[in-house]
Amino acid sequence: MNDIYEVGLFEREDFQRKKCSCCGRIFWTLDPERKTCGDTPCDEYTFIGDPPIGNEYTLPEMEEEFLNFFEKQDHSRVSRCPVVARWRDDIYLTIASIADFQPWVTSGEAPPPANPLVVSQPSIRLNDVDNVGRSGRHFTLFFMGGHHAFNTKNEQIYWNDLTVDLCHEFMTDALGIDREEITYVQDFWKGGGNAGEDFEVNVRGLELSTLVFMQYGIEDDNRYELPLKIVDTGYGIERLVWASQGTPTSYEAVFGPLIEKIRRLADVSLPSEEILEKHSKLAGLMDIETGRDLNMLRSKVSDSTGIEVSELDRLMVPLESVYAIADHLRCLAFMFADGITPSNEGGGYLSRLVLRRTLRLMRDLDIEGALLDLMDFELKELSSDHPRMAEKRDHILEVMDSEGDKYRETLEQGKRLVSRLSSSLKKKGKSEIGTDNLIELYDSHGLPPEIVNEIAEEDMKVEVPEDFYIQVAESHSHPEEEAEEASKIPEEFNLEDLPETELLYYENPYQKEFEAEVLQRRGDYVVLDRTVFFPEGGGQPADKGNLKGKTREYDVTDVQKENGVILHRIKPNTLRAGQKVKGEINWERRGAFMRHHTATHVLLGALRRLLGDHVWQHGVQKGKKSSRLDVSHFERISDEQLRKVEKLANRIVLQNRKVNTFWMDRNEAEGKYGHDLYQGGVVPGKEIRIVDIEDWNAQACAGTHCTRTGEVGLIKIIGRERIQDGVERLVFASGEPVLEVIQEREEKLKKSAEILRTDPEKIDTAVRKLFDQWKSARKEIDSLKLRLGELRASELESEAEKIDDLKIVAEELEGGDNEELIEIGKDITKDNEEMIVILGTGNGSSSIVVMAGEKAIERGIDCGDIASEAAGVLGGGGGGKPSLGQGGGNEVDKLEKSIKVATKVCKKQMGEN
Repeated sequence: MNDIYEVGLFEREDFQRKKCSCCGRIFWTLDPERKTCGDTPCDEYTFIGDPPIGNEYTLPEMEEEFLNFFEKQDHSRVSRCPVVARWRDDIYLTIASIADFQPWVTSGEAPPPANPLVVSQPSIRLNDVDNVGRSGRHFTLFFMGGHHAFNTKNEQIYWNDLTVDLCHEFMTDALGIDREEITYVQDFWKGGGNAGEDFEVNVRGLELSTLVFMQYGIEDDNRYELPLKIVDTGYGIERLVWASQGTPTSYEAVFGPLIEKIRRLADVSLPSEEILEKHSKLAGLMDIETGRDLNMLRSKVSDSTGIEVSELDRLMVPLESVYAIADHLRCLAFMFADGITPSNEGGGYLSRLVLRRTLRLMRDLDIEGALLDLMDFELKELSSDHPRMAEKRDHILEVMDSEGDKYRETLEQGKRLVSRLSSSLKKKGKSEIGTDNLIELYDSHGLPPEIVNEIAEEDMKVEVPEDFYIQVAESHSHPEEEAEEASKIPEEFNLEDLPETELLYYENPYQKEFEAEVLQRRGDYVVLDRTVFFPEGGGQPADKGNLKGKTREYDVTDVQKENGVILHRIKPNTLRAGQKVKGEINWERRGAFMRHHTATHVLLGALRRLLGDHVWQHGVQKGKKSSRLDVSHFERISDEQLRKVEKLANRIVLQNRKVNTFWMDRNEAEGKYGHDLYQGGVVPGKEIRIVDIEDWNAQACAGTHCTRTGEVGLIKIIGRERIQDGVERLVFASGEPVLEVIQEREEKLKKSAEILRTDPEKIDTAVRKLFDQWKSARKEIDSLKLRLGELRASELESEAEKIDDLKIVAEELEGGDNEELIEIGKDITKDNEEMIVILGTGNGSSSIVVMAGEKAIERGIDCGDIASEAAGVLGGGGGGKPSLGQGGGNEVDKLEKSIKVATKVCKKQMGEN
């Protein structure tokens, strides 16, 4: 027996150690008659309709009960973290209360904010998203109550004995649960790279908490001891609420008013209490985790109640959708309030997954138009206990509205996407749209599989996996591990024997020259005891310059930092350890980087103030002439918004605000500035360097900066593009490069004015006049083209070849373009439903257009297929739909052959049909 499971409580109160007759796990109990462990599926839920907790609690009441109890037990209450894990680079979302302290506290690198502590952390896990609403207990977002103690060799707070004592006292004395009904099941927990023995605490079939004694790290499936022994507990606040109310599912207990509103809006009737209870109890016994057991569950409920499975589906499916919608709305409220922006990657992808699943469920209930009304209702419900929801209300509703529009656009495009995929699969002899295809349609186009099934052609089979969204969420829950770049540092460097380099660029960012001693030389690199050369990092390129020995000068071409040691790449390299050198950086280059780096912080502050604090730095690269800043935002930034951002940023520059840089304890920094500190990404260490622009913007940042904003000079946004949905890239310049940009643009303006024979000040008038003239000429040309097209159409009609009751026109037209060919085809087919038109033209490259009237299409003509085969002759590709096909290629000399092939394929289709 492992000693960690032998706790004082069990010995004092004569708990019995037993082996579950159902699952075989070891558990501890005060009930001498008990044979099973008290957890599902070994035990049925017996708390439904008969709650084991003395009082009935709401979620906020239970949360306060939990926090207050542990505060009285000398735990410090700490604030929750955001649901987006900005301080970590291995996960996107905060998945548990212990995640707040990984990896910096759990690794021993930084102290905890308090010890011991208690927190109620909203946590998001999407690995059960398909089961939400069905099982009676799964949530996308749930509140995890955690009391944590961090034990070191020098400071022992408490371990297994007191952890179990505190849990037992909370369950029995605070909540009034009968002592004999509690079971403690021995198990082993792994998660977030850590592991340890644990107890799962169960009451009447429901697991209410897990008590983990975290003492191991996991790397490549190998276990090693952590420098700390950590008490990591997780209490399911929603489950405790459910156990206090004894409702058929946890959703009624947590979302009662919202569920009633959705149910009335969708006109969803409640099944009988008996059906709901039986369904929930059997769902617990089956322990639905994979999303594949729903049919079996319905069958068991049917056997128990005598109600047909089809009738159960009719009753339960709409209600399960109501439950899931309520859950998803709360999850989305926290996601958007904490700054997640819907996008095609990272946490933004996961938020979009939850939102689109919500919209799809609402579409099934025919209440899609009520999205904003329902979210507004939920925000009001949340606001009394989470004031940020009221503060972020307008933003959350704006994001929801924008995403709703995008979803509707996706559905409109869906038919075309599915049609093209179906045609492609059929050509390969396939008759099923498989899971891989469904995931690709969802990942690349946002098209839900249920919609694919709805709009797919009758002869295309679509099997939607019940755990589809689980599969998709799991594949996007963690950042992809980037392939490690080959180290630029020579392998023979022994950095462990070297002291950390003295960083003179932090002491004085304006220092240009210095004296130092060479500590080690390997290959092209040397290590000095001190340096003003800034190493590459955080989007800021490395400094360049030179080192001077007694007899010669060396160019510094690259600077890298590893384990606190700065390495200088020099050319050539004949320096020796112990030699004294003088160094000088390229100040013009460094000064440009400092201005651009400080300008980045100023600009980001302006974006967040004007667009909202959901704007987050997504990427950055400083340059000498210009820099770029990628930011998250749920819609395109307008020209007017950019002008305001630019104006506000320059106002901060002109105010010449102080730029303070200092090192700060991580916990103190997060307490003062919040997790917005991590705009530039994850920063390691117990202490972090803060760059704080006075009353404007504070970030954890290792770069070099000006000491006042006035040194930045004018900030000018010179470019903008949407690099992906939800991410805008701004290219900007500051200082002297801005003057160069303005001068270049003035020169272009001057040349344009000369071409237009006007003054630069009047160029807008001249351009408008020229545009009006062009537009008038264009109309005339279009009119002539239309008339010419009608004449050509009339001529071609008379030359049509008749085959049975259909006619074919196949001609090469000189000097035309695709648009003209289509117009001619329209003219011919609109009044001649039996006509098939094949037209080609060559001008640098070849194009072919195939069109057909209604009668021809009814006879089986598919212009898309005809165009595809004809374009292959031209060395290109093509396709389309039955009424219109287009294609082309670069082999102009084969146009005549291509038209003949198109005609042949057309006649073959006639013969086959």
